[in-house]
Amino acid sequence: MIADSPEGAHETASFGFEDVPRAEKAQRVHGVFARVARRYDLMNDAMSGGLHRLWKDEAVAKLNPQPGEFFLDVAGGTGDIARRIAGRTERLRRRRGGAAARIAIVDINEGMLRAGRARGADALSWVCADAEKLPFSNAAADGYTIAFGIRNCTDIDAVLREARRTLRPGGRFVCLEFSRLAIGGLSPVYDFYSFRIIPLIGKAVAQDEESYRYLVESIRRFPEQEDFAGMMRAAGFARVNYRNLAGGVVALHWGWAL
Repeated sequence: MIADSPEGAHETASFGFEDVPRAEKAQRVHGVFARVARRYDLMNDAMSGGLHRLWKDEAVAKLNPQPGEFFLDVAGGTGDIARRIAGRTERLRRRRGGAAARIAIVDINEGMLRAGRARGADALSWVCADAEKLPFSNAAADGYTIAFGIRNCTDIDAVLREARRTLRPGGRFVCLEFSRLAIGGLSPVYDFYSFRIIPLIGKAVAQDEESYRYLVESIRRFPEQEDFAGMMRAAGFARVNYRNLAGGVVALHWGWAL
C-alpha cells in the first residue's frame, strides 16, 4: 500500500493492524516465526481443533500430485503440505511405477525449516529462500503450494508473479489461506475466538501471546476471496477459482499456468 506523509508518499506494508515500512515487515515476520517455530505444529492443532489437517488434505487433493513431478511448497515451514504430497505420490508410484516425485520445501525462516527437518522425511529438500525471489529457473515446477503463508509476505503480487514464473505450462498453483467469513451472523463469535481466545492459547501453549495476536490481525488485512482471485489473474494464472472451507474461515484458491 502507499501511505502519505508530510515528506510525500512512501511505501508501507501491513504488520497485523499496523502499517510499517516495507523493509521492516520482513524482519518482524521473521521474528514471529523464529519465536513460534518449536510449537508451530502443536499450535495449529490447538487453534483449529485439528481441522487444519483436513484443509491441507483438500489442498493436496486439488493439486493432484503425480509421481515423477516436481513441486515447490513455498512458505512450507515444517513440511505438513510437502509430506502429504510425498505420501500421495508414493502411494500412486507403488501402484503404477515410475519415478518418485521431487519436493522442495521453501521458507525464509531457517528456524521453521530446522523444526521441519527434525521431524524427518529425508526425501524432501529444504531451501531457505524468499517467496518473492525464488532460486529456481523459469518453468521448473509442475506444482506450487503455499498454505497459511502468503498473507505474511511483504509483496503478495510479487509472490504470485514468482509462482507463475516457476511453473511450467500446465502447472498448478494452490493456495490455502485464512479468509473472510461467508456465513452471516457468526462474525461476533468468530471475532471473539480470534482476538480473545487464540492469543490466550498462544500464551499457554507457545508462551507467546503477542505473536498469535499478530497472526490473527494479519488475517483481517488479507484480501477477500474475490480480490485475491483477481490478484492471481493479474499475475498470469488462468482458470482461477476458489472454494470456501469452514464457512470462509479458510479459502482454497487454485489456478493454472497456461
